[in-house]
Amino acid sequence: GVDVELRQTLWHFVARLNKEGHTVLLTTHYLEEAEALCNRIAMLKRGRMVALSTTSDLLQGASTNVMRFKTDDALPPALAAVARVTGRVVQLPAQDAQDIERHLAVLRAAGVTVHDVEIRKADLEDVFLNVMAQGSHPDPAREPAPPEGPEA
Repeated sequence: GVDVELRQTLWHFVARLNKEGHTVLLTTHYLEEAEALCNRIAMLKRGRMVALSTTSDLLQGASTNVMRFKTDDALPPALAAVARVTGRVVQLPAQDAQDIERHLAVLRAAGVTVHDVEIRKADLEDVFLNVMAQGSHPDPAREPAPPEGPEA
């Protein structure tokens, strides 16, 4: 790892190289920075490429919003199955206003108190988690074929 100042300097340098037309191969776990810096993104799972596309295509492919809120209460099982929970922060996929209303109705019926509700577009982290959960490229025809026969 690097300190904050060095990291920012590095990102500015990478962005400048990219704008000058240089190809930069960047490996990072900072998905918000990859989203801002990269035109094309590959995602790997267990050493295999499971997604490769432009950043904008990956984000458009998510085609979902995220309903984010805080709670101290346990989620009902139906929502817990699709939620991403970090501490008190809960994120649920929401395609449209009807999904949001449905989520809120389920939460109200279960007596769950929510705070700081916000709706936002899916980001690269959401796309990454979705791709990893699927376990395959959105276009399976582009995924490499498994090796034939025993390896020597």
